Amino acid sequence: MAGQNGGADFGALLQGAGRQLFNQGGQALLNYGAQAIGNIINEVFQKKEAEHKRVLPSIKNYKVLGETRPSSFGPSTYQDFKDIRSRCLAEGRLFEDPEFPAVERSLFYKERLDRNLQWLRPSEICEDPQLFVEGYSRFDVQQGELGDCWLLAAVANLTLHRKLFFQVVPDDQSFDEDYAGVFHFRFWQYGRWVDVVIDDRLPTYRGKLVFLHSSERNEFWSALLEKAYAKLHGSYEALKGGSTCEAMEDFTGGVTEMYEINELPPNFYTILLKAYERNSLMGCSIEPDPNILEAETPVGLIRGHAYSVTRVKYVDIETPGRAGKIPLLRLRNPWGNEAEWNGPWSDKSPEWRFIPESEKEELGLTFDDDGEFWMSFKDFCSHFDRVEICNLNPDSLDPDECPEGCTKKWEMSVFEGEWVRGVTAGGCRNYLETFWKNPQYTVTLKDPDEGDAENKCTIIVALMQKNRRSQRHQGLECLTIGFAVYRLPDYGHVPKPLDVNFFKYNASVGRSQAFINLREVSARFKFEPGQYVIVPSTFDRDEEGEFLLRVFSEKSNNMAENDEEVGMGDVDDRVKEIAPNPEPADPVRDFFTRLAGADGEVDWQELKEILDYAMREELKGEGFSKDVCRSMIAMLDKDNSGGLGFDEFKSLWIDLRNWRAVFRLYDTEGRGAIPPQHLRDALHSAGYTVNAHVLNVLAHRYGSHDGYIQFDDFIMCAVRLKTMIDTFEGRSSGGEYATFSLDEWLNRTVYS
Repeated sequence: MAGQNGGADFGALLQGAGRQLFNQGGQALLNYGAQAIGNIINEVFQKKEAEHKRVLPSIKNYKVLGETRPSSFGPSTYQDFKDIRSRCLAEGRLFEDPEFPAVERSLFYKERLDRNLQWLRPSEICEDPQLFVEGYSRFDVQQGELGDCWLLAAVANLTLHRKLFFQVVPDDQSFDEDYAGVFHFRFWQYGRWVDVVIDDRLPTYRGKLVFLHSSERNEFWSALLEKAYAKLHGSYEALKGGSTCEAMEDFTGGVTEMYEINELPPNFYTILLKAYERNSLMGCSIEPDPNILEAETPVGLIRGHAYSVTRVKYVDIETPGRAGKIPLLRLRNPWGNEAEWNGPWSDKSPEWRFIPESEKEELGLTFDDDGEFWMSFKDFCSHFDRVEICNLNPDSLDPDECPEGCTKKWEMSVFEGEWVRGVTAGGCRNYLETFWKNPQYTVTLKDPDEGDAENKCTIIVALMQKNRRSQRHQGLECLTIGFAVYRLPDYGHVPKPLDVNFFKYNASVGRSQAFINLREVSARFKFEPGQYVIVPSTFDRDEEGEFLLRVFSEKSNNMAENDEEVGMGDVDDRVKEIAPNPEPADPVRDFFTRLAGADGEVDWQELKEILDYAMREELKGEGFSKDVCRSMIAMLDKDNSGGLGFDEFKSLWIDLRNWRAVFRLYDTEGRGAIPPQHLRDALHSAGYTVNAHVLNVLAHRYGSHDGYIQFDDFIMCAVRLKTMIDTFEGRSSGGEYATFSLDEWLNRTVYS
């Protein structure tokens, strides 16, 4: 734990702190560090388990949703909607989806049916089936027998935003024109939009739809949308139990925040106001009564029911002898009926007589039994238990369709990353010695929020783990994840990436509320302008997984990997000492001359003979692989002859001697392999600098099942790295790769 690490030797700690702080900028930083040391010693990160309930909707009912693998029926293949439709029309048949067949496994993976359901196409359910009947609205979303009212609330919310709706439900399909029994829907998954193709066979019982359906018997967009979402997650049963905000993320690509009313920050109304200005989708709910489904309270509100927040505004008010502004909110019951709030500021309440007519007109005030009503912020906090905010990314809405006063946008930065065991899976700050190995990202905040009295910058940090559902059959559930944020000093030098000493003597300035086993954790912060480093991690070290890190801010934020530039550096002096004479020894030179023949060159097979002999101690009789030898030839074969002359071989030999020396230096356990935690250091000693992204790729490509890198694989890794860097530098100098960074180039080529 952090406290135990920090308290092992307090005198040595202070001495080490002084040295590091002096290097980072003298007495001013020393004073800051002295204040921080006490915090560091006691900074321990907490682990929390997600709470699962069966009553919905509630932000406490968490479900991991969304995978890149759309079904549980083996490897998925890309399905092109237009191509499938064209082929079906040409062949005169209706589409039957092999990826999500009309069988029981598509319905449930655990439960068993108490009756037989029949898969029917809409034309077999009713006459004149339509995708839309008189447009689309919340009334098209009627819950069936599946416990997915969280999804119902999200779909109903989606109908309020035309651009968002047609982004999810494309309008290039119908039951009339070019009908072939195939439809498609789009969902946001981990930074990109995924097109999900389905056939239109739907589960029915006695001729009626069993799950989500429309109030119109011949309208099917909502039922088909639910089927596509079920396919995305493997089955209909996978949709039982979830959070409305997760579905809203999948429908919009936004970042969600969840607030408990009894734990609200003091500026929460400002948060709501700014969210409204940026078209964020907002919902709220009251803790359900476990004994009564959707019980009505004395003030007309429904427990366990999802409400939408549709307006946030300081409203002008004029009372006798006093004028000012009052914070109000407009809410909407998705049922759209007379079930409305009946307290102050409700429809026709006496408070409205103090509002000027011009203000009422601007508010578009109506007093119909339409499920929409106003209430004061004070009453809102008194009667609701939780609020969910889905902040949209800048491209989600068309400015022309935004309501007046809602034209602002969030600034967004996105990075994809990965935790790899022994390499970049360092665990949380409790594991001080490995915490610094996690991927690190810098965020630069320059401009304070508009009108902020403290001149601070708002940012929302959201960490989402990827692809855990596809591993559930292996017994793997969501990892326990979180993040910490650190302020970089305004002066002085700090290493890239931040090393263990930095984290010893610097406290985090922000972090996720807890490390928890959810698909996504997010938190909102207000920081002074400056440069910050975000460290996403799992709670325990050596837990592998992929993640998506997103940062939303009111003003621009510059986000980048906080890591080394990929390239060539100096060979470690210790390596030079181990391999002082780089020239090929006489037996090796003689061996080369004998094998080279008249042309004076060796091909890959002859090179293998030479190297297997010269490196027999490390290879332990197994010899270099064909791929390694061919790669060595390709690295140095400047004339494309397919072989190496002696000068080319001599250059290779110098590299191999150095790489062998590096391998001996980092084979710390004496098992003939480099431990994964030493891979970055080994590459440093060999004269290469790599970032976490490239390091992960190399670890996957050249590590064995336990992560260790054998001699043959380490040589292959060094050969490929040198070849890629040399190739990139040669071609980029000629302008061929001007649009790529070296990092991007390596990612594109190292797996090939």
